[in-house]
Amino acid sequence: MGGNQKSQKNKAHKTRFASKSSRNVHKLAAPKGRGKAAARVPSHGQRAKDLRHQRTKNIRDHKRASLLAEKRANSGALASPRILAIVALSPKVDVQLLKNWIASTASSDEKDLANGLSNDVMETEEVVTVESGPVTVVVPRYKSRLTVIEAPRDDLQACLEVSKVADIVAFAVSAEDAEYIDKLGKALLSMLRGAGLPNCTGFVTGLAGVPARKRPDARRAASAALMTELPEDSKCFATDSLDDFQQMMRHLAEQRLSEPKWRSERPYIVAQELTFSPTSLVSGTLVLCGYIRARTLSVNQLVHVAGVGDFQLSQVDVAEDPSPLRPRRKHAGEGQMVVENSEDLRGFTSVEPDPEYQESVIVENTPDTLAGEQTWPTEEELAQAGEENEKKSKKRLLPKGTSDYQASWIVEDSDEEHDEVEDDRVDGVMKAASDDDDEDIDEEGSVISEDDVHVNPKPESVWGDDEDDTQSEMMDDDDLTPAQRAAEIQRLRAAHATDEEFPDEIDTPMDRPARERFARYRGLKSFRTSPWDPKESLPLEYSKIFAFDNFVRTQKHVLSKAAERDRKQLPGCIGVHTYVRLHIKDVPSGAAERLLTSFRQVPLVACGLFQHESKMSVLHFSIKKSEGCTEAIKSKDTLIFHTGFRHYTTRPIFSTDDMNMDKHKYERFLRPGQFSIATVFSPVTFPPHPLVVFKEFPDGIKLVASGSLRSVDPNQIILKRIVLSGYPHRVSKRKAVVRFMFHNPEDVRWFKPLELWTKYGRRGRIKEPVGTHGSMKCVFDGVTQQRDAVCVSLYKRVYPKWPSS
Repeated sequence: MGGNQKSQKNKAHKTRFASKSSRNVHKLAAPKGRGKAAARVPSHGQRAKDLRHQRTKNIRDHKRASLLAEKRANSGALASPRILAIVALSPKVDVQLLKNWIASTASSDEKDLANGLSNDVMETEEVVTVESGPVTVVVPRYKSRLTVIEAPRDDLQACLEVSKVADIVAFAVSAEDAEYIDKLGKALLSMLRGAGLPNCTGFVTGLAGVPARKRPDARRAASAALMTELPEDSKCFATDSLDDFQQMMRHLAEQRLSEPKWRSERPYIVAQELTFSPTSLVSGTLVLCGYIRARTLSVNQLVHVAGVGDFQLSQVDVAEDPSPLRPRRKHAGEGQMVVENSEDLRGFTSVEPDPEYQESVIVENTPDTLAGEQTWPTEEELAQAGEENEKKSKKRLLPKGTSDYQASWIVEDSDEEHDEVEDDRVDGVMKAASDDDDEDIDEEGSVISEDDVHVNPKPESVWGDDEDDTQSEMMDDDDLTPAQRAAEIQRLRAAHATDEEFPDEIDTPMDRPARERFARYRGLKSFRTSPWDPKESLPLEYSKIFAFDNFVRTQKHVLSKAAERDRKQLPGCIGVHTYVRLHIKDVPSGAAERLLTSFRQVPLVACGLFQHESKMSVLHFSIKKSEGCTEAIKSKDTLIFHTGFRHYTTRPIFSTDDMNMDKHKYERFLRPGQFSIATVFSPVTFPPHPLVVFKEFPDGIKLVASGSLRSVDPNQIILKRIVLSGYPHRVSKRKAVVRFMFHNPEDVRWFKPLELWTKYGRRGRIKEPVGTHGSMKCVFDGVTQQRDAVCVSLYKRVYPKWPSS
């Protein structure tokens, strides 16, 4: 190429499309004369991205560390045995045979590890026979221990008690049965789901009785029928060979446990050994041995013994583990026998409560009967009240235009007569009147007496001069005999009996004034917005309970104290997975004897209580009637409540589940297919807590409802509504003469301030009584129909029944 030719020059890169990093290259370039370039300075966006990545990594590492710590705590040599509850959903399931096979699998693993064998143990045909009741087996291969408990199939409450303490619930079905889950099995599943299930697994038994060619199909069919009733992450295992049992044992040992929240918040001990030492004729000390589970237990806190009550601890002994994963070996000399796993449970640590910090058993508040009494006034107060009364001027009814000078000439006797008339009116008719327009005072100021209202020498029309036939109609009504009136009322009631929209209607008694029969009721302008004082006219039982200024704040404070007790090794606290011996004092002798005979069949639990959880208050549960229950459940019926580790007999009242309202309507029955609120007197319990409700019938105890704890609030108002109904006798556009709501004119005047409503949506008020048999003239906001029914709503507050024990 010639020298005069121009050199090639490429097009420059457009800088407006440059990246953010390339724009800062000139800032990062190394100065001339220096060997190493300066460090790269990230941009603001890159720094934010790096911070997000670092934060995500920290969260991931924290979760990994917490899961690893949880796995180490719940498994290994120091962890307490996992509790496996076996629930048979079919009558052909042999639970005792399952327990024997589980014990045989564990013993074969132990023998192989002790002998150093590496071959498979599936060829072992020895079956270990275990006794009935809870059995604890050690599985050295998977470094775990397992306590197997059989759930009684024919006892719903005992089965529920077993599931409360179980870490894993195994549901077993038989492949030989055409109906894999029978009616009782479905009832068990419904009950346990309502109470809250921990980890679940499935067992398919009875495959040995199925022909070899049909076993795979039978196994698949039984597994499919069972898995539809279990949670999604559950697994199902066959139990026809040791190989299947090995896979099952590995799954049970390595499965991550997920406890219900209500159980993981409180320390509890499942009794393995139980003794009783009487200290008096009626009570003594109950000694309970077991592992501490879920949380740290303090010797200063109260414990609840299921089915008995709340008690204090006199002492806690830390004892030697009766079934360790790695047995201790005692060193022996030559010619001496080596003793392993000594059964001596002598405690090597004892903790006693501190009287300054130990919680006391307070169940009921002691009311002060003189707190509401009024003290006798002093002489100075009486003299001052007399002076104030003299200064007050008497209210006098004077003609219009009367001056003070003219009023001074009026004799005092006339004033006294007016006062007597006024007092009679206040004591009688005007007690029900609330507005000034209800007073019957003429333009000159004279008072119209009641006799002038009823005894009128000149017959007058009900509506006015334009309708004269109404009076004759009322005369016909007055001529009816009591038997004829009752028959007419029944006829009108039957005509409206098909309407189920108004179930609160009741009949006004004919032999008793309505103002006396319904003296405790009152009317409300609006059920939602009308005020009702929650402290007004409370029963005596409310003086025995406890209330909280802020229940949510109290719960946060109590839980924070429990978390602090877990983090710090405070004096008197014992950690989780420790085998202890609890000394529970002042336990009744009769209850202790009952527990000694039943704790092998039904698990006995001692649960640590939070602060305030022994005190009585008003609890509200959200419950729903069970689908299998067809019997009517009435308010104030005797029911059995199972909430957490507590179970007690109570008489709840039901109400509507209204959101964002301070008043709830009382319900006479528990309605199927919808949630209701059950209110009871019960010890304070911090939510969440599941609820399972039973009722005793002549043919046995049945499951009737399930739900959860909603709140603890003595100020929640539950109002019972009644509806008094009458029927139009004479209709004239917006006006009507209504009869059979009341049976005397005094009741009409008493209930005159209340608002009327009709079943066709009209609103109205009572204008005045007509006649002597309780008929009344009413005015409505629209045209009223003859076929309509006129109603008035009355309300009173209702309260739950105090428990008998």
